[in-house]
Amino acid sequence: MTGVLPVALEEATKVIQALLLSGKEYVCVMRLHSEASEDRIKSILDEFQGTIYQRPPLRASVKHQLRTRKIYYLDFLEMDGKNVLFKVGCEGGTYIRKLCYDLGEALGCGAHMQELRRIRAGPFTENRGLVSLYDVSYFFGQWEGEGDENALKRFIFPMESALALLPQVFVRDSAVDALCHGASLAAPGVLSLEANVRRGDAVAVFTQKGEAVAWAKALTSTEEVLAMEHGLAAKTQRVLMPRGTYPKMWRSE
Repeated sequence: MTGVLPVALEEATKVIQALLLSGKEYVCVMRLHSEASEDRIKSILDEFQGTIYQRPPLRASVKHQLRTRKIYYLDFLEMDGKNVLFKVGCEGGTYIRKLCYDLGEALGCGAHMQELRRIRAGPFTENRGLVSLYDVSYFFGQWEGEGDENALKRFIFPMESALALLPQVFVRDSAVDALCHGASLAAPGVLSLEANVRRGDAVAVFTQKGEAVAWAKALTSTEEVLAMEHGLAAKTQRVLMPRGTYPKMWRSE
């Protein structure tokens, strides 16, 4: 497998769990075990779009139990003999190797994954920030030898960039330190939020300056928050900002 693999450094490792929730996009070469028509392959690919059941492979680092995953799209690209090239957009945690196996079973000819390239992981794509280890070594050498901080910015991005695809909630300065101590977000602390937030969504919580405070689980929808004068709007899942960054403006018992 090749392609996009986000790597977090130091405090930014806290956003990895949020990245795991983000969708992924792959280009895959599937090898058929016997001949199948292009029309038949396209038809089966269409059938696998939507919610599918999938059991992780035995070698996977998660429990070997049946679970559901969403396939957002499954596009046929081209075919050369028994090799089928397709692009898939899917929910995080989808096993493409297992998807190829299941496609082969549905086709009735058998199939396995020949080659896989991840072209998107959450907000990160091949065209945005993808570098090789050789690039990292070169840019780091520029910074180490010449003190050029712009060289580091070629491959190190702010933690906030990893949260770009999550619905965003902006909070008042008075609510920030309480959130940094693990408190849930109360409705009066919400300054603004995106229009498409639904109950149960993972949301990214930011200060007015756009600094990441936490990621949380929405307890209400956008419409409900706007109508609320009190009550909880979101439950904090992971604090991202160090305590004391903003002054304490809440009372402890």
